[in-house]
Amino acid sequence: MTLSPPRTAALGVVAALTLSALSACGAAPDDASTTADGKSAATATSAADFGGLDALVKAARKEGTLRAIALPRDWANYGALIDGFEKKYGIKVEVENPDGSSQDEINAVTSRKGQDRAPDVLDLGSSFALSAAEQGLLAPYKVAAFGDIPEGQKDARGRWYNDYGGYISIGCDAKRVKECPKTFADLLKPQYKGQVALNGNPTKSGSAFAGVYASALSNGGSFDDIQPGLDFFAELKKNGNYTPVESTPATVEKGETPISIDWDYLNAGYAEEFKSKGVDWQVTVPADGVFSQYYSQAINKDAPHPAAARLWEEYLYSAEGQNLWLAGYARPALMPAMEKAGTLDKTAAAKLPEVSGTPSFPTEAQQNKAKTVLGQGWAKAVSG
Repeated sequence: MTLSPPRTAALGVVAALTLSALSACGAAPDDASTTADGKSAATATSAADFGGLDALVKAARKEGTLRAIALPRDWANYGALIDGFEKKYGIKVEVENPDGSSQDEINAVTSRKGQDRAPDVLDLGSSFALSAAEQGLLAPYKVAAFGDIPEGQKDARGRWYNDYGGYISIGCDAKRVKECPKTFADLLKPQYKGQVALNGNPTKSGSAFAGVYASALSNGGSFDDIQPGLDFFAELKKNGNYTPVESTPATVEKGETPISIDWDYLNAGYAEEFKSKGVDWQVTVPADGVFSQYYSQAINKDAPHPAAARLWEEYLYSAEGQNLWLAGYARPALMPAMEKAGTLDKTAAAKLPEVSGTPSFPTEAQQNKAKTVLGQGWAKAVSG
């Protein structure tokens, strides 16, 4: 997942699509997404509802294209997932704005409704998936493995379900930083002036949002109280340690962001990729702010390629798809079920960063409250 900047980069990044693809408009042909007996993929709530997986594959191949957004190839092994889907089904995956944020994805859905260039599928930070569902933007669809997704990690109607997750970690370039920080408390030390970065803006990016949440937990906060996280970053900014440069593989390699607060699967992936470039990237899950979270899959209710969108979800929640996420150091949602079934890639699982304790997750209400607090206070906390 060459390395490209992660999906939390600023707005305005050039899209990966060609100009002709961007200018296309109009819905996909009706007959491509409808069976001979009149079943529509756009309203199918499961593969069985559409006549079975074979019927879904046939319709998706007729559509011929899947439009995705904000999926960099170096994020949780998405490059391998995209290649695997294309090879298996002969369907072209077009990825727009691979470096975009979760909010960019929602904006694309709302601003391009009814257009063929609207995204078919979404991969959203958990809190953003909840928001999209509340706005009525997502299609209810239950993959075949829906029953194996743990309770609390899926919408009862199937509008979203967790796909892969990880822990907030601290990545550090050990060749540029004399002593790498291991905790959030360490990040306040004067030796880290101008070196501490987030992967994006927490009001738009799921990973940066989680980074602030984790710092809140390390400073007396809770899932109900993210304010200590804002206060922590305000202090980092005041003492000169926080840099507003958004951490990406490129900024890490250049030495612009030698310390990055990010998901462990991204930092672990960088550590592997950077070895050949002479970068000693060390990764630690800080014990004083253990925060884990999943991203969530969803289908655009008005997807221009509804059959391909549903087939993509079936592929992601197959053992093949889940193990490909695992190979990218991410913890797939079906990991417990696959362990039990004996379909989990044990070699890949053994390479995951070590974490102690049982993870817990903020509720929908807690995340919505935290987003409100961040929206009101983030700019002030890091301004000046």
